[in-house]
Amino acid sequence: MNRRTFLHLLGAAGLSLTIAPTALALDEQHRVGLARLRYRGGNDNPRPGALRRMLQEVGRHTSVEINPDVAEIWGEREELFLHPMIVLAGDRAFEPFPEDVIENLRLYLSSGGFLYIDSAEGLTDGPFINSVRRELQRIFPDRPLRTVPREHTVHKSFYLIDRPMGRLDIAGNFEGIFDEERACVLLNANDLLGALARDAFGGWEFQVSPGGDRQRDMAQRLAVNIVLYALTIDYKADQVHIPFILRRRRWRVD
Repeated sequence: MNRRTFLHLLGAAGLSLTIAPTALALDEQHRVGLARLRYRGGNDNPRPGALRRMLQEVGRHTSVEINPDVAEIWGEREELFLHPMIVLAGDRAFEPFPEDVIENLRLYLSSGGFLYIDSAEGLTDGPFINSVRRELQRIFPDRPLRTVPREHTVHKSFYLIDRPMGRLDIAGNFEGIFDEERACVLLNANDLLGALARDAFGGWEFQVSPGGDRQRDMAQRLAVNIVLYALTIDYKADQVHIPFILRRRRWRVD
């Protein structure tokens, strides 16, 4: 289900929205896009071009209409609600978010938004991930990161994949924060974007270890799964009726 269909069904279901229609993650062409969350200090774009590649994989393998132009945002309230999926990436420590960004992210994630976090530092407890944990603790003081089980929908939203993939294989599971059953935050320490990145000549920018081409292929599939999960949450798992999906999606600001 792409975002155009989602909006159509949203209207048909008669759900109440208290934000402007433009705050529902679509550009003027009604194509699905995503945004990269910027921050101060550190490196918020360690794999330039990889998010565009991620969207291209979705467009190539599914019927979802994509907007390959990745937005860059600082976490202001209005811009957050223009995107169904926000990506936070890095490879080193970064400064704390301003308090208003923390509040905006809490509202966004509690209202149906999705944050994917991709670490390029090659560590499961390195400076970038420690900075991430610090900020997530500020956003959701009562919701710690926890291990995402292998049977979670993100592993089967389009392809069947039993673990997080990427340039590396150092973490056997995603970590996540949940809003009831819905994962509103997913953290991958395996550098998924590093497996997707290409150089100026179209060649792969980084080697993938230890699984080589097979691991890269699975990382490309996982990229599709993550975007599809951001759009459809647990639909693949339970095949529930669309109005129920929309109630669970809760894409509104109360």
